[in-house]
Parts: sequence; C-alpha cells; structure tokens
Amino acid sequence: MTFLDYFASNWTDVADATLAHAVLVLQGLGLAVLIGVPVAVATYRTGAPRTAVLGFAGLLLTIPSYALFGLLITPLGLGTGPSVVALTMYALLPVLRNAVVGLRGLDPAVVESARAMGMTRLRVLATVELPLAWPVLLTGLRVATQLLLGIAAIAAAVNGPGLGNLILDGLASAGTPYAAYLTVEGCLGIVLLAVVFDLLFAGLNRLTTAKGLGA
Repeated sequence: MTFLDYFASNWTDVADATLAHAVLVLQGLGLAVLIGVPVAVATYRTGAPRTAVLGFAGLLLTIPSYALFGLLITPLGLGTGPSVVALTMYALLPVLRNAVVGLRGLDPAVVESARAMGMTRLRVLATVELPLAWPVLLTGLRVATQLLLGIAAIAAAVNGPGLGNLILDGLASAGTPYAAYLTVEGCLGIVLLAVVFDLLFAGLNRLTTAKGLGA
C-alpha cells in the first residue's frame, strides 16, 4: 500500500486531528494575548517591571517542552487543560515583547497631540497607541503561532488533541509497515497549517495596516 492509498483510508482521522491542532493553537494564542497585551500596556513605560516581565516570559520559553507538559499533569490532569496552559506560556514572550516594542516605538509627539486634544489615558491607548502598535503586535502573533504549531505536537504526550497523536502513534509503532505513514501525515498536517496560518496573517496585515493598504 502506498502512502496515498493509506491516506485515502484514514484522511478523516487526519482532518479531525488537523482541526483539533488548529483549535488548540488558537486557544493558547488567545490566552497569551489576553494576558500579554494588558501586561505590556501596564509595564511598557517602566524600567524594572518591564524587564522583569520580559525576563519571566523568556524564562518560560526555555523550559523543555516535555518537562513542562509533564509538570502540568499534576495540577491540571491529562488532556486539553495542560496542553492549552503550556502553549499559552510558550506564546507569552513573542506576544508580550512585540506589544512592548510596538508601544515603545511610537512617536511621542503623536501621543502628546492626542492628549492635548483632551483625550483620557484610556482613550489615547485605545484609539492611538494600540492601533499604531498593531503591525508590530501582529508580527508577534505570527511568530507565536508558528512556534505553537510545532510545540503543540508534544500535547499528545499528555493525551492532548492534535496531530501529535498521529506522530506519536507512528513513532510508537516503528517497524510496522505503516508507521512512517502516520508520522508523515502528522508532520505534513503541521506544515500545511503553518502555511495556512501564515497566509491568513499576511492577509490580515494587508487588510488592517496602512502599509498593507498602500501595497
């Protein structure tokens, strides 16, 4: 049986795993945005707090994947819970760092002009600072997504959803006729998702940034 014949026999399983993988990545990314952006807004103007949160997020990224997923089993059990939390932790650095860089890179004169018009701090943030910092933040989301697509495969080790289960099943059945096919299906699914997400972010960039609109 060729690879295409094997894929034809289990493509529905591959499709389900691919969808579950994408949803898992989006859950981790979404939580990282909900945590990282407010933290960036709260600390980007300060020295020590900004350094501390960026350093902590960087430290999280250095934890080996298998170790982190394993450590989360005790408080969160098996399945989606530890998988989402681990991905959120890994996505924090690119989201937080790019939000800080984007906000700190704004022209002070623009911000001061908005304040001179009588805008409140919150309104300046919502209507001036965050929209101007959006292209840099979007780059952080793009990087975080690509990072999470690969790391999410480790979720299979804690019974999490996604394409990692195909890869793990293939590796666990090494030596059998179709072990390589399972592993290749899982890897190709992740590559396909990486391409799709990258195209989506490129399209979003064109739709929502002045640079994209002018291209």
